[in-house]
Amino acid sequence: MSTDNPTSTEAIIKKQLADNPVILYMKGSPEAPECGFSGAAVAALKQTGKPFAYVNILQAPFIRERLPKISNWPTFPQLFIKGELVGGSDIVVAMVADGSLMTMLEEAEAV
Repeated sequence: MSTDNPTSTEAIIKKQLADNPVILYMKGSPEAPECGFSGAAVAALKQTGKPFAYVNILQAPFIRERLPKISNWPTFPQLFIKGELVGGSDIVVAMVADGSLMTMLEEAEAV
């Protein structure tokens, strides 16, 4: 099975978004981020104490290539809540600081 088919890659991404109320597409893993921006986003998310899924785009190059075309966001990490792009590292960190991310996470949990 080819994983570089844009249609199947898009289907995989849509399934990940549907199956996970909160998902972070990042470089590395939450335990071992492989870039500073992914590390900052993970640290901010961990401050909320709320669970989140992740996809290591370094191990999924077909997703790394396709997701920016779907989300219209060129860089990683990318945080999605209930299938909607929230933003990247700077936005996630700012939203944790002002409390708005916690509200979104609690609403996602309630679903």
